[in-house]
Amino acid sequence: MGYVQSWHLNSPENLAQKLPNLVELYLHSNNIVVVPEAIGSLVKLQCLDLSDNALEIVCPEIGRLRALRHLRLANNQLQFLPPEVGDLKELQTLDISTNRLLTLPERLHLCLSLQYLTVDRNRLRCVPRHLCHLPSLNELSMAGNRLAFLPLDLGRSRELQYVYVDNNIHLKGLPSYLYNKVIGCSGCGAPIQVSEVKLLSFSSGQLTVFLPAEVKAIGTENDHVLPLQELAMRSLHHTYHSFLKDLNFLSPISLPRSLLELLHCPLGHCHRCSEPMFTIVYPKLFPLRETPMAGLHQGRTPVSFVAYCCSARCLQTFDLLS
Repeated sequence: MGYVQSWHLNSPENLAQKLPNLVELYLHSNNIVVVPEAIGSLVKLQCLDLSDNALEIVCPEIGRLRALRHLRLANNQLQFLPPEVGDLKELQTLDISTNRLLTLPERLHLCLSLQYLTVDRNRLRCVPRHLCHLPSLNELSMAGNRLAFLPLDLGRSRELQYVYVDNNIHLKGLPSYLYNKVIGCSGCGAPIQVSEVKLLSFSSGQLTVFLPAEVKAIGTENDHVLPLQELAMRSLHHTYHSFLKDLNFLSPISLPRSLLELLHCPLGHCHRCSEPMFTIVYPKLFPLRETPMAGLHQGRTPVSFVAYCCSARCLQTFDLLS
């Protein structure tokens, strides 16, 4: 096994020739500002620790580390990560906490081996819904960000068992898929004027939750007819996804890009019957303090579980505790 305790990044470009069998590389606490392109030559690298530096840029060549299993970039000054992170098919652990990230890498959902994702103390305002498709993700920590909502399908995967969203003060709603999972949500749901957050919101009694920006409409128990656009999207999805298993032949000319992308990745799936949803949701709130989980949170949290349903019928028949 190769092991380097403190290796400075002013090394020559023929790095792979000097350290061809390097497996673990620990470069934490070295005041490094930029990861050079040469890092992509270490094709056998499995563990890379660049935490506690002054990193502002991670080069796209990091995507060439196809054997990488553990990547630690915590406590740097990163504002974004290159989309090539999605090429790390063997990656199991990614720690990018305590940075300045506004968004997550756009192809992160392609890291099919990812089990532990830590994004605490950044500046995230949303979580890509594609993240819900990570088949191996077991633990997701996003504490101390600026989240006001979570993807509708978060927790639908049986593999995901631990979700920590503490200290996201605008966050008031947890998808009901997270019920019976280990959740950290202290410091969430602080009082705030709805006008302060420019998002669609849903209120029930004294409770208000914000919905993902992609949601175009909110249905109620009295809305028994779906909007035409939603009906069309569901029909297209069933026709092409269920029978042909291929949406690629639908050109962007056939549909606006945003709707085509929704066909590939719906807003979410009904928490009652798993029907895909595209533009409208029928939400139902269950205050956490009124569930058996209240004792785990000292019964004080203002956060609610939100069941996102596909129709008035599913809304009426959904029961969180059944």
